[in-house]
Amino acid sequence: MNRRGLILSVLALGVAGFGGATWFATRPGPVAEAEPVAPELADAMIRPYSPILGPAEAPVTIVEFFDPACEACRAFHPIVKDIMAEHGDAVRVVIRYTPFHGAASEEAIRVLEAARMQDIYVPVLEAVLREQPRWASHGAPEPGLILQIAATAGLDAEAARTQMLAPDVVAILNQDRADVETVGIRQTPTFFVNGKPLDPFGEAELRRLVAAEVAAAQS
Repeated sequence: MNRRGLILSVLALGVAGFGGATWFATRPGPVAEAEPVAPELADAMIRPYSPILGPAEAPVTIVEFFDPACEACRAFHPIVKDIMAEHGDAVRVVIRYTPFHGAASEEAIRVLEAARMQDIYVPVLEAVLREQPRWASHGAPEPGLILQIAATAGLDAEAARTQMLAPDVVAILNQDRADVETVGIRQTPTFFVNGKPLDPFGEAELRRLVAAEVAAAQS
């Protein structure tokens, strides 16, 4: 998470009343024109198995390197959903797993993949993030709660116990770890929009970069 921790604390104040999110939304200054990632990194950005939120054929792709145990990822989740809602069929989000918080992160990823097998990925994702403070405390994480939380969103927990150990899930975890290293991801969330890195990082910058890519796609 690193520098995202400061951003998270600002965003948390905004959720409580007034502050962080507004600061990001109103901070002045345009986003500098970013260069897409090098062609040799393109394959490591998106894999055919990567979870997709939104229309599969959308012209604008947000790639989010995401850790379900990351507070900043949780804080940015409603922002990403709002961006998708604002632009409709023009935007999709591709999730890349980044288990930087160890066993709790990996357990949550396995549960999410079981949910995908059961066609309830989004409801389980919402539940896991909503209840993140219960299971992902960095001082005393309780990954054993994740399956129970997912069950409240409709997951068949008995079937999930087997699905979580499937070779395909192990392969996804291993490939995503390798891609995180290849791309050089060091903190979560990290966003790319149509291959362009979000730098500097912030809500306003993400909104501007997505809007610019949507406008370019529709011109």
